[in-house]
Amino acid sequence: MTRPGLPKLIATDLDGTLVRSDDTVSAYTHGVLDRVRAAGIPVVGATGRGPRLAELTRNDIRAADYLVMAGGGRVVDQSDPAGPVVLRDERLARDVLARLLADLEAEVGPLTVMVEASDEHDAPLWGDYHPSWPYPDRFEARTRDECLAVDVIKAFARTADHHVDVLLETARRIVPPEVATLTQAGLGFVEICPPGVDKASGLTVVAQQLGVDPAEVLVFGDMPNDLPMFEWAGWARVAVANAHPLVRAAADEVTLRNDDDGVAVYLDRLLSR
Repeated sequence: MTRPGLPKLIATDLDGTLVRSDDTVSAYTHGVLDRVRAAGIPVVGATGRGPRLAELTRNDIRAADYLVMAGGGRVVDQSDPAGPVVLRDERLARDVLARLLADLEAEVGPLTVMVEASDEHDAPLWGDYHPSWPYPDRFEARTRDECLAVDVIKAFARTADHHVDVLLETARRIVPPEVATLTQAGLGFVEICPPGVDKASGLTVVAQQLGVDPAEVLVFGDMPNDLPMFEWAGWARVAVANAHPLVRAAADEVTLRNDDDGVAVYLDRLLSR
């Protein structure tokens, strides 16, 4: 049983929130998350990372009972002794993506586009490489036609002339939410996900599985792709100090930076009350 005064589910973003700038998670953070689970509270890793990075994700949040990946498009139950169970797997149709990109380029000019099409371990992104992309070892140059030959998990787009927040605002004006979900996760690219896919809809799958009300969920985040789960969760919405201004504004509380183990410090204090 969950102890009184504590949330019944805790979900945290990874990169920029739980994971430090050197791409590591401290032993202290792992230990605090283990204490969370020992208190009877399920832990969810809620990340924009696609299923191709599932192994890396499990290593970064070893205590997770569930993973909400690809910004909500892939939900995995890790609590089954028989092995991980996929509860949700959404794709964006290739023809929808092609029309969307054409409409957006008509408004903003040429786009640098990458797609995440494969869920195989460490599979590369395909498309137009941009030097700002931080993971060149997981990238394969392909033509736009090749990228649009299959349905995708998500797509990434940027221009040379627009700040990502400006491009996101423009894209949302052009692309209706019933066509695709648009967000950004701090990588300099607008992320294009299937319609109805965000971290809140992914967490809804987990909450329904567990019989938990959103009002009983505590969430942590740092970027605009975390805002849907901030709007959805009701126990508390906590931003790390390095969070995007929109996320800080939406938060009930602000904890320390990711590099200072802000999530773990907050949870340590919560468990020690």
